[in-house]
Amino acid sequence: MPNNPADDSEPLPAPTVLPGPAHVWQYPAHNLIAWQPQGVMDDELLDEIGEWLCRIEKAAAPEKRFVDFSRLTEVAVRTNHLFEFARKRAEQFTGVATVKSALFSKDWVGFGIARMYESLMRGTPIDARPFRDRVTAAIWLDVPAEILKLEDKPAPLH
Repeated sequence: MPNNPADDSEPLPAPTVLPGPAHVWQYPAHNLIAWQPQGVMDDELLDEIGEWLCRIEKAAAPEKRFVDFSRLTEVAVRTNHLFEFARKRAEQFTGVATVKSALFSKDWVGFGIARMYESLMRGTPIDARPFRDRVTAAIWLDVPAEILKLEDKPAPLH
């Protein structure tokens, strides 16, 4: 675990961009995938990320995920669709070990969606937790807090 997740004195390993939805970074050194959806979070965008996660989990599932809702302009996910999405994720998850999914939102609507998802995923191998503070999320994920700002430029895939 980093001694101080808020300490940015050490250079961070560069992330790589992954094929799939826009605004997704991979930090192999920290076994982390980060996604920063932008614009409107609707049923279609939620399904897109779910399908993409299912594909990468079949290859090599990272143990940690970070979703940053701060760039959303609107949340238009229907409640029943969120229930269906959570049910599918629990059924499709192929990982053997538990994964940590930190869901970050300062907005109350996004945070409410994250809390609902957390409750729907209880008892599954997907340990989802909502956060309103990046440093707290970094501590829980055991990664440097600087990474969760998602301000770095990903390196292209090789």
